[in-house]
Amino acid sequence: MTGQIILVALIIVGVVGRSSIIATAACILLAIKLVHLERFLPGIERRGLELGLLFLTLSVLVPFAAGKIGWKDFSSVLTSWQGILALIGGAAATYINSKGLDLLRIDPQIIAGLVLGSIVGIVVLRGIPVGPLMAAGITAILYKLFQMLSGES
Repeated sequence: MTGQIILVALIIVGVVGRSSIIATAACILLAIKLVHLERFLPGIERRGLELGLLFLTLSVLVPFAAGKIGWKDFSSVLTSWQGILALIGGAAATYINSKGLDLLRIDPQIIAGLVLGSIVGIVVLRGIPVGPLMAAGITAILYKLFQMLSGES
């Protein structure tokens, strides 16, 4: 019953905070629980991140498939400072995401803090939730920074 109450609270937070993604995800999970399809939850947990990344990647690659981005756009990446910064930013983001994935594997309970932090970011800072991976990556960097500053190994 606690899980259902938390999901209802997340739906409310999502609606109040105008985050349709959180509200929809919580609604879907609540519906799965209410119609007693909990047997699918481990599969969603196991493969949900991969499916989410797949759809995110699909949406980013649509301009290539639609012909909106061509070979000349690639050449501008290497010849303009904005393109070079975008290249560096993309590489840095994927590296940070890999550190987030490592952190989630080591300490899966951290997801509660990531979800709460994401909700605060959405509601208070009007942020956009792009997923727990980047949040975990930033957390991993902050964790390493904290370790260095406190003298821990």
